[in-house]
Amino acid sequence: MVRRAQPERTCVGCRQRAPASELLRIVAIGDEAGYSLRPDPRRRLPGRGANMHPDPACFALAVRRRAFGRALRITEVLDHGVLAEHVDAPTTTSGQPDRARVASRVGRPT
Repeated sequence: MVRRAQPERTCVGCRQRAPASELLRIVAIGDEAGYSLRPDPRRRLPGRGANMHPDPACFALAVRRRAFGRALRITEVLDHGVLAEHVDAPTTTSGQPDRARVASRVGRPT
């Protein structure tokens, strides 16, 4: 029996590698108002994608680090409201995610 290797991706929030099936794919959809981030759980939307754990702490880290723009190669301001609703995170972040949750994800003590 042949075992297939699962593709791995890096979370733009916590920077940890994980199987692609555990990460949420994010794409930027452009219109006349600018770009908005959309979740792509079925991994079917066209265009360049970024991957993130479906976790509010990873979302907050990615927003604070401005990682979505770099990963998607977009220099404009991105609207992340729809993505925040999908991840159940607030649309405005203070830049201070839950440290215990992030530390457990990254493997550091709090």
